[in-house]
Amino acid sequence: MIKKAMILAAGFGKRLNPLTLNCPKPLLMIGNETLLSNTINFLEEFGIKEIIINVHYLADQITEYVNKKKFNLNITIINEKESILDTGGGVFNALQYLNESFLCVNPDTIWNKNYIKELKNMENIFFLNKKKCCLLVVDKSKSFDKNLKGDFNLNNNLITRNKEENLRYIYTGLQIFNPDAFLSVNEKVFSINKIWNQLIENEQLLALKSDINFLHISNLDIYKKLNIK
Repeated sequence: MIKKAMILAAGFGKRLNPLTLNCPKPLLMIGNETLLSNTINFLEEFGIKEIIINVHYLADQITEYVNKKKFNLNITIINEKESILDTGGGVFNALQYLNESFLCVNPDTIWNKNYIKELKNMENIFFLNKKKCCLLVVDKSKSFDKNLKGDFNLNNNLITRNKEENLRYIYTGLQIFNPDAFLSVNEKVFSINKIWNQLIENEQLLALKSDINFLHISNLDIYKKLNIK
């Protein structure tokens, strides 16, 4: 069973300006929780024992918040002080703490307990098929934000991505990685798409299709609509 997870929290959140000019996106409130605490609580409920969080933009605020909240997990914060490493570089930089298969999570999605069952199914598919990565994807028809374009197509549980096709599925922000997916990396700053493309080429990128309506904080307008109290 997977015991470690990484939360990507280093981004600038520019599409939520002016809210994110003085507050990092993971600390925006959604209902009575921050996006970050909602994600941490979801991971704890699943059974995660150790979390790595990478930070860069307004990093001190996130560090102070985590220290003050005293969550019931072992949390390590990695500060990308010199420059932001992008999504792939951020994960690669954290592998010193992730020497076994781990979850990688975006706090932009509003996670809830309904995802626990899907994550358990993902875990089963991942270990049964012995591939290097498994993503949770959703049909774009189930996305609250109708402007989001598709990221992938599926061939059974294998992901394909031919840009000439109509891409039907959106990445939800939840994936399982085997650290070996990063063995060929020779740079510090890069998008996670680089890893995905390599895995797709080698038929190593799996997916589970989510049945849950996809609520994702993509921009200021969507945030306001989802956060009506």
